[in-house]
Amino acid sequence: MADGQATRVLLVEDDPNIVDLIRSNLAVRGFDTIVSTDGARVMQSLETEAPDIVLLDLMLPEADGFELCRMIRERSAVGIIVVSGRGGERDKVTALNMGADDYLTKPFSIEELLARIMATLRRTRAPVATVPAASTITAGAVVIDLAGQQVTRSGVEVHLTPTEFALLRELATNSGKLLTHAHLLRRVWGPGYETETEYVRVYVRRLRAKLEVDGSPPLILTQPRAGYRFTPT
Repeated sequence: MADGQATRVLLVEDDPNIVDLIRSNLAVRGFDTIVSTDGARVMQSLETEAPDIVLLDLMLPEADGFELCRMIRERSAVGIIVVSGRGGERDKVTALNMGADDYLTKPFSIEELLARIMATLRRTRAPVATVPAASTITAGAVVIDLAGQQVTRSGVEVHLTPTEFALLRELATNSGKLLTHAHLLRRVWGPGYETETEYVRVYVRRLRAKLEVDGSPPLILTQPRAGYRFTPT
């Protein structure tokens, strides 16, 4: 988003009542909303409209919402909030695995949606608030550039989403310390997320898949029923 421009929301939703509700409430708060009702033009809108955040329904005509989420995430680091009538744990975990930053179940209040949007925007477009004196952390073959928000493994850049990087930063800057699920959720996702433990589990798995090498000591240790510990070798 350029300075002086309204925050741009790409709403992927086929229910006209929900479209009107969200669009009107976002408009009075200064947001621009682009609507895609069938999922077919989502990737084109992602390129041409450059949204700051995507609100994605899973139940779309002629489109698989999970697959659409995966495609958006492969193409862009934009914040993705899945807004779905499917409230099951399996659907939530699947959406997070596909790259969603957050998952909101219908019906929802506009206040809750706005809170989720603002929390996601803080993660996905805000600069690092404070960078420790040691702005580069090395953990085996992994080098984390905190100031540049870049990660390499064996010299090759690893592409992390803003949420993935925020979680890695919190773990790495507290190296060796046990960080509880609630602490990580509060620090990475924000206040009010402390009970969403599956968010941390999914994103730790994503970090491990991208950073850890088979046969090498793990970078992130799980403390059962407690939390996680970053253990650089």
